[in-house]
Amino acid sequence: MAKKVLIIEDEQTLVKALEQMLKEKGYKIAVAIDGEEGWEKINSFQPDLVLLDLILPKMDGFSVLNHMREQKLTEKIPVIVMTNLSDVGDKVMSLGAANCLIKSDLSAEEIQKVVQEKLQ
Repeated sequence: MAKKVLIIEDEQTLVKALEQMLKEKGYKIAVAIDGEEGWEKINSFQPDLVLLDLILPKMDGFSVLNHMREQKLTEKIPVIVMTNLSDVGDKVMSLGAANCLIKSDLSAEEIQKVVQEKLQ
């Protein structure tokens, strides 16, 4: 069965690139463009991995990550944080993120490689 990846990101260009690449690799993809929608989809889609932006409308990524770690059903789902904030790596890792990537430093292909590594 295909692994499921939820992309919670409001930057449409990045979403489209990641979605296309990950689908080509055989993953089932769901997308949310704000934190509230992301939290709902985490519970309904039940992803194997979440790609999470921090600066989001309605509910920020820190809150989404906190909610995930507080719930039994979602506490063990790996979360790869994608952000342009350079000084939050330690904070998100202490909140339980599996990885913290600086979007401006990476291409969509490099992000996709990290996803593959985490889902092996």
